[in-house]
Amino acid sequence: MNLGTKEDIEAPIEFVFEQMTDFKAIERAAMRRGAEVQRVDKMSGKGEGMMWDAAFELRGKTREIEMELTEYDPPNGLVMSSRSTGLGGKLVVELVALSKTRTRVTLNLDLEPKNLAAKLLVQSLKLARKSIMSRMNERMIAYSNEIERRYKQTA
Repeated sequence: MNLGTKEDIEAPIEFVFEQMTDFKAIERAAMRRGAEVQRVDKMSGKGEGMMWDAAFELRGKTREIEMELTEYDPPNGLVMSSRSTGLGGKLVVELVALSKTRTRVTLNLDLEPKNLAAKLLVQSLKLARKSIMSRMNERMIAYSNEIERRYKQTA
């Protein structure tokens, strides 16, 4: 199953990439939404190999996943891979500078079921695709607006 969205942000690509790779802030935001997130690698800086363990509620069950930053290409994008019982995933974030102060962000999430239970979960997500895409777009717009607000505060 593939989900994707894109949004244009009124900020330079370097600023947008910096905001999108503020992993401590992203961890805190996930925890405010009820997820448990813990960084498990021993790296001191940002880069390929960063790893997290996370747990969250989805479709009435607690889901546990391992996430790893598998590609890190400042300021052009990143790729995160996730693994859980029976389900693999890949999140691709691409940034393109449209001008000095405008950046297009494209998010693509690909989920791949590995067992029957995961296939049933993905099937239920496919049935709810329209509402999932709507929520994904709304969150992307809100996040883009937040990045623009932060950029205006620094300018």
